[in-house]
Amino acid sequence: MDSYFKVIFGLITTLLISNIYAQEVDLLLKNGHVFDPANQVDTIADVSILNGRIAEVSQNISSETAKVIVDATGLFVVPGLIDTHTHVFVGPEAKKFANGIYSLSPDDFSFKAGVTTVVDAGTSGWRNFPQFKEQVIDHSKTRILAFLNIAGHGMTGDELESDISEMNVAKTVEIINQYPNTIVGIKIGHYNGKDWTPFERTIEAGEKTDRPIFVECHLPEYTLEDQLAHMRPGDIITHTFENISERKPVVDQNGTVLPVVMEAKERGILFDVGHGGAGFWFDQGIPAIEQGFWPNSFGTDLHRFSMNAGMKDFLNVMSKFLNMGIPLKEVFKRGSWYPAKAIGRNDLGHLGVGAVADIAVLRLRKGSFGYIDARNNLLKGDQKLEAELTIKDGKIVWDLNGLSAKPID
Repeated sequence: MDSYFKVIFGLITTLLISNIYAQEVDLLLKNGHVFDPANQVDTIADVSILNGRIAEVSQNISSETAKVIVDATGLFVVPGLIDTHTHVFVGPEAKKFANGIYSLSPDDFSFKAGVTTVVDAGTSGWRNFPQFKEQVIDHSKTRILAFLNIAGHGMTGDELESDISEMNVAKTVEIINQYPNTIVGIKIGHYNGKDWTPFERTIEAGEKTDRPIFVECHLPEYTLEDQLAHMRPGDIITHTFENISERKPVVDQNGTVLPVVMEAKERGILFDVGHGGAGFWFDQGIPAIEQGFWPNSFGTDLHRFSMNAGMKDFLNVMSKFLNMGIPLKEVFKRGSWYPAKAIGRNDLGHLGVGAVADIAVLRLRKGSFGYIDARNNLLKGDQKLEAELTIKDGKIVWDLNGLSAKPID
């Protein structure tokens, strides 16, 4: 009898496995160069998607059961890109404040640049985050996460941002606990005083919620050295390559990366680009990269005043650093997996089986291209990344050249 049951069990198992492999998949990407550092995948392979999730990553997946087939030959297939520094709090009430004037709708800019996830950099605080969630996050196709501003009203553009009485740790923690899957950290920035209380409260909120702090350098009374000294491993500082009067740059007048900056990086402090309209200068970025000081993430500081300036979009920033000397696959890491880990979202930024199917299919173009910094300086380059296809939650949300479309008769 034991042999009989073993045979029956074997037949049932075989049928179940056969059924799984015979199941229709929603989308199949064929013959792309799959680069997924989280899972040590760096090869020509196929990727299948079922019910919004990665179903299989391997070579020669059968096309017979695929509803839609995309030929990705000659293209890079990487995890959906993650922009760690944006401003996207817009809505009827938000427009009464500076945050509404400053911000923009992420869906207008994300998918065409291969971005599937953006992180709002403290445009809202504990007082108005629920409004941000209801008005914007819940209605966006782009996945929106957030650094919650320690200032209660977020980025208001007035004295409210420097009002210490509005920097309430208990309220900040309460809101984070209410929205734990959306709020990934606490932001401090745009504080004009000399008191270290705001910084200390930001860190306290981070410790109580096990989240990093996101430090924006617009803190004119704090030196860069002091800011880095207050930060913990895993905390993030943005506008890394900015060179304006209100902060000390990372590179000195001789073009050498400051020892305190190198020490902070070795200690585990993470450096975000935060390009924006004024946050990136070639005289900082180029020598830093030559000395091996590379950013951890390519936050664009996307907002209404940066989108048409030197920043352009996420892929333009990635391409800029590629042409400045960071190898292509290191650029890819800093576009997806590294930022996912930095914000504690290891469910994103990779193509593991069962993971959400967020994918960017990118073309590396060769030619003559120009890249601009905040001073309108020009860097000429010969490489440029372009998004051919963007997939969010298993659905195609951007198709530049109709790779997934049916030819006309």
